[in-house]
Amino acid sequence: MNSNKIMRQFALVLLVGAATQVVAAPASAANLQTLERMLEAQGQSQLQVQRQLDQMSADIDNIRGKVERNSYDIKQMKERQRQLYNDVDQLSRQPVKVAPVAKKAITAASEEAYSKNMSENDAYQNAVNLILKKKDYQGATQAFESFLTTYPNSVYKPNASYWLGQLHFAQNDLAQAAKNFEVVASIKDSSKRADALLKLGIIAERGTDTVKAMSYYTTVVKGYPNSTSAKQAQSALANLSKH
Repeated sequence: MNSNKIMRQFALVLLVGAATQVVAAPASAANLQTLERMLEAQGQSQLQVQRQLDQMSADIDNIRGKVERNSYDIKQMKERQRQLYNDVDQLSRQPVKVAPVAKKAITAASEEAYSKNMSENDAYQNAVNLILKKKDYQGATQAFESFLTTYPNSVYKPNASYWLGQLHFAQNDLAQAAKNFEVVASIKDSSKRADALLKLGIIAERGTDTVKAMSYYTTVVKGYPNSTSAKQAQSALANLSKH
């Protein structure tokens, strides 16, 4: 009697154990699927975060590049302004003279010739004063342009064109600067020709026209070997040769 009771209890234990295993198995599979979904979701979240970080890094690099370009442009602008101020200072130390009339027979005294062109002389002097005395570079630009329009064949044309080139160059208007420097470069006896050729070389170099730039620099070195412009041109040629 006791033996049968024990057997029945033993069988009941086996049945309960088997049932527990059957119930546990699906439960473990469900937990595994849930864990996989959680890991997948976490992976997607991490991937999204990484993409955001990559985008932020790209944006920072872009901003850094713009800052560096702006810094370079500001540096170049300051250098052009410094050069203009130096040129203005050098000119201010020299007396303003009436330029000689090239290729014309002069039969009258210089005072008489000067008095015959009073309006022309005054217009040129006023434009120069806007640079030397008033430091009004925008006004000077307009004054020189007006002067050349009114007196296209003036004896002051080389100087007026040179200063217009300098003013445009300082404002980074390289196309207009080159146009005026070319006028000066075309006048063989102009005292500003060497520097005008040098500036044309610089403008060509900034426009990545290396061949043209080297041609201008070489012309300065050969044509004006003892000038300050020639030394600068020689240095520019050396730098171009390295690339």
